[in-house]
Amino acid sequence: MRDWAVPPVGFCGGLLDAIGGGGWGPVVTSTLVGRGHDLKRVIGSTNFTEFAVTLTISLTFILTLGWSELNSAIGLIIGGVIAAPFGAILVERLPVRALMVAVSMVIITTSALRIF
Repeated sequence: MRDWAVPPVGFCGGLLDAIGGGGWGPVVTSTLVGRGHDLKRVIGSTNFTEFAVTLTISLTFILTLGWSELNSAIGLIIGGVIAAPFGAILVERLPVRALMVAVSMVIITTSALRIF
C-alpha cells in the first residue's frame, strides 16, 4: 500500500524521537495503523526504524560525551536486547485484533500519564 503520508510521518516521528527521546510510537505507529496499514508490518517497521534512529543518536552521544557519561544507559541497553525477541514473538503469534487493542491501550495509557 503506497501512502503519501508515510515519509512526512516518519520524518516527524524521527525528529521528535531525536529531539526529545519520545513520540515515535504515538506519532508514527498510531498514524499508520489509523490510515489502514497492516498492524504487524507497522509495528515491525517502526520498531526497526526506531532502532536505527536510536543507534544514530547513541553513537552521536558516545562520540561527543564518551563512555564515562553513559553508565546509566548500560542497563537500558541490556534490557532492550533481552526484551526485543519477546516482542517479536508476541507480534508474530498474537491475532491482529488483540494486538490492536493492546497497542491502543498502551498509547492511551502513556498519553494519559503525560497529561496528568
